[in-house]
Amino acid sequence: MRLTVNSIKEMKHLGKKIPMLTAYDYTSARLIEEAGVDFILVGDSLGQVILGYQNTIPVTMEEMLHHTKAVVRGTNQALVVADMPFLTYHLSHEQALHNAGRFLQEGGAQAVKLEGGVRMRETVQALTRNGIPVLGHIGLTPQSINQLGGTRVQGKTKQLADEILIDAKAIEEAGAFAVVVELVPEELGRLITEALSIPTIGIGAGVHCDGQVLVFHDMLGMSVGPVPRHAKAFANLGSATKEAVGLYLSEVRSGRFPTANESFVSEGSDGASAQVRTERLLK
Repeated sequence: MRLTVNSIKEMKHLGKKIPMLTAYDYTSARLIEEAGVDFILVGDSLGQVILGYQNTIPVTMEEMLHHTKAVVRGTNQALVVADMPFLTYHLSHEQALHNAGRFLQEGGAQAVKLEGGVRMRETVQALTRNGIPVLGHIGLTPQSINQLGGTRVQGKTKQLADEILIDAKAIEEAGAFAVVVELVPEELGRLITEALSIPTIGIGAGVHCDGQVLVFHDMLGMSVGPVPRHAKAFANLGSATKEAVGLYLSEVRSGRFPTANESFVSEGSDGASAQVRTERLLK
């Protein structure tokens, strides 16, 4: 049985920290669930780490649905949240309902995530009133990267911090079951967490959030380029992968792979030489 949004909310009240990871395909989703992760985000960050885009803005509904389906197939118990792409929930409540509904009905997700605070209050209300659980996202909102002027810490002044706190409360009042808080000062992360009854999931928001989320590739040291300051690589699989590929290339080029252990023989070979086996097979 899958984890529910109520289970996530209950974890805050029980004082249990909430670990969340992104996943974008069947294999990674299956591996992280087997490791014990029960809260998975199919992030539009796949635009950068999977599809090679410069940011999340080009990601489409069809791309997100494709990867959401794969993650759902790779899990049995985890709560899977799908990121709603840029401009797929902004034009009208009807548009938001249609696209969010596709993630649940076609994609198999149990919830959706959307970016924005006060300006998204009515949209979140429209979704939750129609049975679609919503994970909010405030602070740095990557889909607004052009307006924000880059990846920068948000809420560094009292006025800006107050605005983000208002955003957080608006998302809670609208019915979201939790909220991602991205790239804000640690003190603001604490204020938001203490002010809300729903869980806060931090990414670059300090130690006081109810949970944390990391991009799968950052966590494993597989990202192209340096790991962001707010992330941590718990392994260096990028280097390990390149080393393994280099070993494969060397063995193929030198004729050391494949060996007899990776080869098959026809029936009735009886230890005959390769030449004899070939002659028998051709008769």
